[in-house]
Amino acid sequence: MNTITFIIIDDNQNNVLKTKAVAESFQGLEFVASATNNEEGLDAILEYKPDLVFLGIDPEYKASDLSLGLINELYRFLPQIPRIIITSPNGNLAYDAIKYGVFDYLIQPIQQKDIRKTIARLNRDLNSEMSLSSNLLFEDKVIQHIVDSVEDDFDTENTSETIDTEERYFEATPKDNQEPSKKAAKFDEDNHDVTFTDENSATKTLIICVKSYGDYRYIKATDICYLQADNNSTDIHLSSGEMITAFKTLKHFEGVLKYPFVRIHNSYIVNIDFVSRIHTGNAVCHIKDSTNKLPFSKSYKENIDAIIATIASGNYLEI
Repeated sequence: MNTITFIIIDDNQNNVLKTKAVAESFQGLEFVASATNNEEGLDAILEYKPDLVFLGIDPEYKASDLSLGLINELYRFLPQIPRIIITSPNGNLAYDAIKYGVFDYLIQPIQQKDIRKTIARLNRDLNSEMSLSSNLLFEDKVIQHIVDSVEDDFDTENTSETIDTEERYFEATPKDNQEPSKKAAKFDEDNHDVTFTDENSATKTLIICVKSYGDYRYIKATDICYLQADNNSTDIHLSSGEMITAFKTLKHFEGVLKYPFVRIHNSYIVNIDFVSRIHTGNAVCHIKDSTNKLPFSKSYKENIDAIIATIASGNYLEI
């Protein structure tokens, strides 16, 4: 099976970590981005053109505006949209999701057996010979979903296969080789501020700009080991051993920094890539190439479990 790219859209970081860990345990699935609200989710899909989108429709924060309505927005911009997999803690919106033509509906926390079934269906679709003829009818199908009226039969023209109701809505999304558009960095005019620049390529690193009285300090997100709260400011600890103070709260950073940054304590956010050891008995995380130990609290124990699962989902050998 060819590599299948996926995006996770959910305003609960713990859900993002768990879904990513389970999905990446399967060969051929590649995580490319995550988003925490409707606007970021739409932008990520348009930029990365993923094959799959895990969409959480039971938002923790109303401001994230996550819902099935994102699917309608995608129809405005794309001739073919990715396969949408809805994730929710319950099945209350399953019927509504079906009317939007979603590819699957999974109950959180997502299990390996759920992803295994989804991949099996997806693999069957990708290997089928009905893509070309189904594309001819795609626009009509979209309109029918919107008015909640799905016909029982479709003229499949160049294929003799019958497309069943459950799986006829989506075809394999062709990869777009065009480079995504570049976004300019935005800076507030306050004396102290932190803003984030979204680079024009998935291969480029997120740059964080710490601004203080006309002094612009640029930091690569990949160089950040962890962030530590200090009253109304945050100390950013770098892999070089340097510490930079930003005049924003840790909660601000929690809202804007995505994977691999995870909050593990009221005072700490850690970059998973710099975790060298987790001692659950002592409730501490060790940071690579240093003697620093970060405590984690019981209230963030689920995030620690998700970090352990994420690391285990990679090229991993447990002895």
